[in-house]
Amino acid sequence: MSEIVVDMVKIVKNYQIAEQEIQVLKEIYLQIKQGEFIAVLGPSGSGKSTLMNIIGCLDTPTSGEYFLAGRKIQDQNEKTMARIRNMEIGFIFQSFHLLARQTALRNVELPLIYAGYKQKERRIMAEAMLEQVGLSDRSAHFPNQLSGGQQQRVAIARALINNPTILLADEPTGALDQKTGMQVLELFHEINVQGRTIIMITHDSGIAKQAKRVVNIIDGIVSEGGLNIA
Repeated sequence: MSEIVVDMVKIVKNYQIAEQEIQVLKEIYLQIKQGEFIAVLGPSGSGKSTLMNIIGCLDTPTSGEYFLAGRKIQDQNEKTMARIRNMEIGFIFQSFHLLARQTALRNVELPLIYAGYKQKERRIMAEAMLEQVGLSDRSAHFPNQLSGGQQQRVAIARALINNPTILLADEPTGALDQKTGMQVLELFHEINVQGRTIIMITHDSGIAKQAKRVVNIIDGIVSEGGLNIA
C-alpha cells in the first residue's frame, strides 16, 4: 500500500482583514498518496491558492493538523521548515520565476547551491536534469532566449533537482498557449510514471482532467475527492 505523503485533518485558515476575520479554508480533509497525480480545481477565490501555500509549507493553518510524509508540520522549527521547502517540495509557478541573468543550467543548479552541493556535482546533476526535460542543448541559454514552454521546462527541472517528496505546480500552463501547455502536461505524465507525486493547482477543468484524480474546492470546502485514496 502506498504511503500517504500529504495528510490534512480539519485544516482551517482565517485571515484578519481590517476588523473582520475571514475564513478562507473550512475544515479541509485531504489525503494524497505517494505517486499520485492530482489536480486541485477551483475558481478564483475558492481557497485553492491558500491550500497550496499550506501544502507547500509557505503558510500555516489557523487550526487543524498537517502531516507531510508522516511528520506534523506545525511541530517543526523554522530551520527544518526551510529545509523542507528546499529539499522536499518542488515548486512550479505560472510565471516560471527564473533568474533573468542566469543561464538555464545555473537556474536549475540554484536549489543545489542552497543545499550545499559542490560546483562540479551541481553541474553534473543539473545537466542530467535538463536532459531529462529535453533541454540539454539549451543549458547555456538565458531565459529571454527561451520560449515560454522551454522556460517552464527549466522551472520543472529546477523543481525536480533535489528529488522532492512532492511536486507542487501552481497553474503551470497558465502563461502558455494550448499546444505548449499540453506538452508540459505530457512531461508531467512522464514524471508521474517515474513515481513522482504531483499536485497541480488550476481553475481550468480541462487541465484538471489531465490528472489522475481531481479534488474540487469551492468556498474553502473540499467538495469531493479529498479522501478518495483507494
